[in-house]
Amino acid sequence: MGTLFSLAEGVHRRRVVSFDRRELGTLLDLYSRRVSSGEWRDYAIDFRPGMAIFSIFRHSAEQPLYAIAKIVPAATRAGRYQVFRGPQRVAAGDDLKELLQLFDKRLRLT
Repeated sequence: MGTLFSLAEGVHRRRVVSFDRRELGTLLDLYSRRVSSGEWRDYAIDFRPGMAIFSIFRHSAEQPLYAIAKIVPAATRAGRYQVFRGPQRVAAGDDLKELLQLFDKRLRLT
């Protein structure tokens, strides 16, 4: 006879991470301010195993300027939210609003 597997066990392994309404509102508020200033033009939201990513583009045909990731806390020690510029992690923290203040310091786009 074969081995029995619990279906509930498989569901917990593939936990979907997403931005909640408050987080999405905070991200879109920052995005809309930067669009109105002409710095950013497009965004994308991706879901990968264990993380949700909000990517920001200057032009939609290019690589993202920044990616703001929400990561399952057990998967990282660096913080629940992380900001990337290309492959480099720029900042990490547990409070999204506090982390996004990084953009208020007027990071120059190259």
